Amino acid sequence: MAQKNLLLGDEALALGALHAGLSGVYAYPGTPSTEITEYIQIHPLTAARKVHCDWSSNEKTAMEAALGMSYAGKRALVCFKHVGLNVCADPFMGSAMTGANGGLIIASCDDPSMHSSQNEQDSRFYGAFAMMPVFEPSNQQETYQMARDAFDYSEKRGIPVLMRLTTRMAHSRAVVENGEDIREQNTLHYPEKPRQWVTLPVNARVRNRELIRDYALFEEDAVTSPYNFLTEGKDNSLGIIACGIAYNYLMENYPEGCPYPVLKVSQYPFPRELARQLAAKTRRILVMEEGQPLVEERLNGVFSSGIQILGRLDGTLPRDGELNPDAVRKALGLPALPQYPSSEVIAPRPPALCQGCGHRDFYTALNNVLKDYKGARVFGDIGCYTLGWMPPFNSLNTCVEMGASLTMAQGAAYSGTWPAVAVIGDSTFTHSGMTGLLDAVNGKADVTLCISDNLTTGMTGGQDSAGTGRIEAICEGLGVEKEHIRTIVPLPKNYPDMEKVIREELEYHGVSVIVCRRECIQTLRRHAAKK
Repeated sequence: MAQKNLLLGDEALALGALHAGLSGVYAYPGTPSTEITEYIQIHPLTAARKVHCDWSSNEKTAMEAALGMSYAGKRALVCFKHVGLNVCADPFMGSAMTGANGGLIIASCDDPSMHSSQNEQDSRFYGAFAMMPVFEPSNQQETYQMARDAFDYSEKRGIPVLMRLTTRMAHSRAVVENGEDIREQNTLHYPEKPRQWVTLPVNARVRNRELIRDYALFEEDAVTSPYNFLTEGKDNSLGIIACGIAYNYLMENYPEGCPYPVLKVSQYPFPRELARQLAAKTRRILVMEEGQPLVEERLNGVFSSGIQILGRLDGTLPRDGELNPDAVRKALGLPALPQYPSSEVIAPRPPALCQGCGHRDFYTALNNVLKDYKGARVFGDIGCYTLGWMPPFNSLNTCVEMGASLTMAQGAAYSGTWPAVAVIGDSTFTHSGMTGLLDAVNGKADVTLCISDNLTTGMTGGQDSAGTGRIEAICEGLGVEKEHIRTIVPLPKNYPDMEKVIREELEYHGVSVIVCRRECIQTLRRHAAKK
């Protein structure tokens, strides 16, 4: 019996994957993608079918494990935020060369306007780079259906499918109706072309030619896809190309129907033939796409001369930040809608560490010690503790990407910086910090690594952390001298002992590790409530 559910876009993707016969989801938490895996973890079908749903140590391991499940003939889903695609770029690009056996969807959730990210990276470029099909839904109902169809398409063409959501699609809710067709999981079966899965050059050259050939088929499929279509309009003075959620924004401004011809694009490679059909109707085309101007930049080689292309590049739409209905409305020349005045009661508040958070006490102790070291530099990392850069602590000097704290501290130390301190969280340490620590040990770097261990992946909601209970053992196994692996409990009453340990390890000219361990205040409250 068909059911209706009020779902986030993330949840719609998750439900579509489960109903398509999913056997495993592999992910590392990161906003705005986290809810995909969390929804699968709590869904009754997951337990009933024993769907794999544990968190991975990082995006690279997630991608590789999912590729292994695809090799075995089962359907697998990989989930992460857009910068996580950078972490797994090696296996991602390699998966285009191996192809897929069981259906494989790679869900990358982009974050335009950088609500919780360090850039506005557009994952569609990765799809084109790898010559991989990209699906980009325009609403939650389409997200559900597209997840199911993407698994079918992956198996039909023997290729992974990159599925791109953006923040508003991932984190807004709508009613999603699902049918009665809930498929069984695939049976175990291995690839018919086993050589294709061994990317030695002798095999990869053959596969590369096949992929180039297949990419032309992917574009043909995009032209006939039900997710891409051209609609007529009464007014041909303007044509519109609306990609993904931009189509939703367009139709929100024209509830009675758009007066202009519209090409909706939700499946890539970009359907050039449909674009040419649109160009035959008009001499001005407005391109609406969430993220970077991928389609807009590539239209120059599609149309004959004389077609005016409008969009982000010429300023008709904003060059950065999220697309939204108001920006679309302005680009279309429609009058602005009434705006509510700003509240005089509610003032904007910058993000801050929670009251009672152990990171606060750690930064207080660290700052107290570093007052005596004029040349000190503190290299930060990605996590809740990144907020230590902000007042009142102002403790961090850098933050680039996950795992960079320790390796940047090494580079600075080799250049003469002292003391060079790295601050990293427990989850980020097992995500991408362990190899940096091995480099530091092998290079005998004069660095002090502070692992702020709150026993969870706190920034994304308190998911399990891969290294919980094993941090000290990992550091010792990587070669750090046992006497220079110190553990402190960040509490105000412990400041004297904390400062003593920090000072002693700064004065040690070698690799030292200080584990600052106290459970996240948020997960502590949840655990107490359960008890």
